[in-house]
Amino acid sequence: MKKIITMLVAAALVACAKESSEVAVSTASTAEGYISLEELAGVLSEIPFGVSQVQEVYDAVSASSDNGYDEEYTMQDLFSSPGAGVGDDGSSTKSSSYSVPFRDLISEYAQSLSLTKASQMDAEEWLESLSSSDLQIYWPYFSQWDGEELPVITFAPDSDADTLNVGYLISDSSTGERTVSEVVVSEAMAKERPVWVVNRNDDSEYTSLELLRRSDPDWGNAGGGITVASLRSSGDEDGEDDTVKALYIKDFIATRNYDSWFAGASEFFIKCGSVEDFTASTEAELLLYEPTITDFMVVVKRSQIGETVDLNTVLVSEWNEDLDSSIAFMMTEYDGGTLDTWDIEATVKLNSKSWGITVSIPVYTKDDIVWRGSMTKSYLEAIDGEMSSFGDVKLTFEIVEL
Repeated sequence: MKKIITMLVAAALVACAKESSEVAVSTASTAEGYISLEELAGVLSEIPFGVSQVQEVYDAVSASSDNGYDEEYTMQDLFSSPGAGVGDDGSSTKSSSYSVPFRDLISEYAQSLSLTKASQMDAEEWLESLSSSDLQIYWPYFSQWDGEELPVITFAPDSDADTLNVGYLISDSSTGERTVSEVVVSEAMAKERPVWVVNRNDDSEYTSLELLRRSDPDWGNAGGGITVASLRSSGDEDGEDDTVKALYIKDFIATRNYDSWFAGASEFFIKCGSVEDFTASTEAELLLYEPTITDFMVVVKRSQIGETVDLNTVLVSEWNEDLDSSIAFMMTEYDGGTLDTWDIEATVKLNSKSWGITVSIPVYTKDDIVWRGSMTKSYLEAIDGEMSSFGDVKLTFEIVEL
C-alpha cells in the first residue's frame, strides 16, 4: 500500500503545474536572516536565466571540485565573486567573463517584486540575507552537462530519508516562451540531466587536503601530488642508511554514502594520535610530553563511491623502529553538533618499560563514527601496503622510507 501511495503522489506532482508566477518573500521565512531552501529554489526557477548563467554555475562547481570540495556554488561566492568555487582565494578574474552574472538577475528579480509591502521584506534586506547566508547550489554529476540544457531546480527536503522531492523543470519553446512545471526529482534524474539542489554548505570552513598540499608543497613531508611510490629510498650513495620512515595512508575507498543525495558528498575526517620524538625515561618527563595529532578532511563525491581515491598523506612523520608503540585512529563522517573529544590511551614501550599516554582527538557529537580504535606498530607493519577494511571504508597503510 505504501508503494502505491508513493506512486500516486509522484504522478500527482508530475501532473501539477506551478500556479504562481511570483515567489513571495515573507517576513516569516526571512526572520533573523533566514531564507528557506524551498524559497530560494522557487526564486531561482522564476529568474529568466540562460546558458550563460548555467555556465557560471558550472565554472564555480568545477572549481570547488578541483579544490577538493563538493560540487557546490555558495551564495556568498555568487554575489562576491561570480564563477568562483569554494577554496578559491577571492582574486578570481572569472567574473569579468560573464556579461550578465547570475547575481544581477537575482537582484533585478528581487527589485521587481513588491517587497516593500508591510507583510514582506525590503528587497535590499532580502538580498543581504541571501548573500551572507550558508545557502548554495549543489550540482551533482555536473561534468556530464552538454553545455546547453537548462537544469531542473529542487531543494534538500527536511528528512534525510527522502530520496524524492518536487523540482522545477524549466523549458523554453521555439517562440522563446518559458514555462516552469513541477516534476519529481530523484538521483537517477540527476545522473541523466542537469539538476541543481539548493542546500546548505557545511564544508567551506575546513581546509581540504588539496588546498593543504597547494599551500605548502612540503606538507606532511610529501604534498604537492608526490606519490608514495616515488618516495621510496634505499639509502645514501655512500652506503649508509640514515633514512627516516613515515606512516602514510596511500589510498581510500568509501563503500557507501552516509547522507541523502540531496545533501551531497560525504566529508570524512581522518584523525590520528601518535607518539613521535619520544625520549621520556621518567614519570616527570612523561608529564611534559604532548602526543602528535594529525587531522584532515577528505571529500568523497557521490560519483566516487566504490572508487579508489589517492591520498598519499602522512599520518606519522617519524615511524620509530625502536619504539613498540600504538596509534589512536579515528574516521568520522561530518554531521555537526557540538565539539567534543574522544580520549584513548596510546602505549609506548621503551627499554622494556611501558608508558600509557592519553590522546584527546576532537569529534563532533552528531558525527557518524566510521571506525575508531588503537592500532599497534606490529599490526600496521603486518598490513603494510595491503588494502584493509575499516567499517565502510577501505584503506591502504604504507610505511615509507623518505
